[in-house]
Order: sequence, then structure tokens, then C-alpha cells
Amino acid sequence: MTDQFDVIEAGAKGRRRWIGILVLLGLLAIPVVSLVTSREPEPVEPPAPTRDPIASLSRVTSAPNVLHAKARVKGGDEIIEVVFPHGLRAEVRYPAEMQLDALGSRPFVGMWIRGEEFPVYRALVAPYAGDVEVTRGAKKPLRSFTPDVTLWPRPPGGGLMGQVMLFAYGPWRMAMYDRPAGLRFEARMALATKLKGTVTKDGYLVVKVSGPIRLAAPGDGRRRDPVGPQLLFGGGSGDMLTIVPTPGCALPEVPEAMGARGRPTESVCMGDFMVAASGAEWFVKAAVSKIRIKVK
Repeated sequence: MTDQFDVIEAGAKGRRRWIGILVLLGLLAIPVVSLVTSREPEPVEPPAPTRDPIASLSRVTSAPNVLHAKARVKGGDEIIEVVFPHGLRAEVRYPAEMQLDALGSRPFVGMWIRGEEFPVYRALVAPYAGDVEVTRGAKKPLRSFTPDVTLWPRPPGGGLMGQVMLFAYGPWRMAMYDRPAGLRFEARMALATKLKGTVTKDGYLVVKVSGPIRLAAPGDGRRRDPVGPQLLFGGGSGDMLTIVPTPGCALPEVPEAMGARGRPTESVCMGDFMVAASGAEWFVKAAVSKIRIKVK
């Protein structure tokens, strides 16, 4: 009996010893766990979302740079009133399905700037996407000539293009893409101060100059490329139409910018205007056969 009791008593003592060890280990584990967890990094709050500066700039400051004239309907046609960059006002009648009012128009005109040896040619164009097409989201220009005329870096992949002068005329943004060598500072200052733009009541841009600058006149060309005042409808990868005032229509060639698009392109003389179209075949055929232009 005694041996049996001793065995039972010994077993009880063994269990108590193990229980005690487990309790001790548990007590020791608490500070260890606390130490380990205290070394874990604090949870980091995700950064507040920020707006893409390019997207923000395009939403806030980028001019639309496309004028959508209000058309009136006459029969199966539509008629819009237009004003060219040199101030000539005309009516354009076209088949309604061409939707020139929806495509919208932009001004273009070439110019010659007096240089030390001979005048140099540059073009004044309306970037299709507005000023963001020139600034690329940058906040500061390379130089500000006036509050409305700034200088921006050469566009990436610009080929033979150099720095860009950006002009603000009301809602319009006009760009002059320079050559890599660049104009002299005096010539750029002359452009900034002598090239003036006014916006008509119906939203068209009219450009005038003075000093050492001469705007290309209707009928002027450069290497057989029409560079006089004109209006461009549409653009990008879609249908495009250009109307070029051309006395006697002595320059029937398609403007260089349109011929380089790789789309079906045709041009036609309509009195003292050249009409050139590029894009879908039906659009081109309608442009060269059915558009009518009347000077006001």
C-alpha cells in the first residue's frame, strides 16, 4: 500500500512540477512577446492621393483651341460663318453629314521674321490639345517674355523642332515651333511684343503684326506649300479639312501637314479658295465636290 501511495504521491508532485514550469515559461513569454511586437513597425498610413499634374493642368488651364461655330440648316446642308486669321469673313456651306461644326476649326498662318542676313520663316499654329501640348505638364516656362508669351523646351521626339514660343490670346493658345539653332533673343522679343491677336465676337482669332515681322498673305507659299492664313477643321487621327484663301487658286497643292498624314487626300479650287481634305473616302469626296464658300 505504501509503495502504491508513494507512486501516486510522486506522480502528483511531478505534475505540479511541470505545471509550475509551464506557468513560469508563460510568465517569461509575456515580456518576450511584448518585446517582439514592440519592434514591429508602426502601420503606415497610405499617402493622400495626389492629382496628376498633367491631367490637372489640362483640366484647369488648357485652352480648348478648337472653335465649334453654330451652324444653321438650309435644305440638306449646313452653313457656318467663319473668319480667317487675316480678318476675311465668309460663309461655308457643306453637306450636313460632314459635321464641320462638330469638327471645329483652328487658325494657321505662316510668317517671315527679319534676320541679320535674310528673313526666316516660321509658322504660327494652334496646337490641337491646347497649351498642355506644349508645356507637357511643366509648371514653369524657360522664359517669360511678356505675361502672355512664354518659351518652353523642345518637345520630346520633336525631330527638327527647337524650343517653342507659346502665345495666349484670350482662350486661344498659339505656338511657334522654332528650329534647333533657334531665333536670336531680339527676334523672339519682337515676336512677343509685335505679334498681336484679337478675338472676334464669334470666337475667331485675327492676327496682326508690326516691326520686323511679315505675315504670309493669301496665296503665299513656301516650297510650293500654302502658308497663307487658313482654317483647319478636325485633326488628330480623324477627318481633316483645310480652307485656304488663295487668289486665283495659284497653289493647288495639298498643305504639307495634311499630305503627311498617310490618309486619302484631295484638293480643289473653288474661286479664290483652295479646299483640301484628308480622311475617310466619302468625307474627302464630299469636301472637294459639294462645299461652297461665299465671301461676306
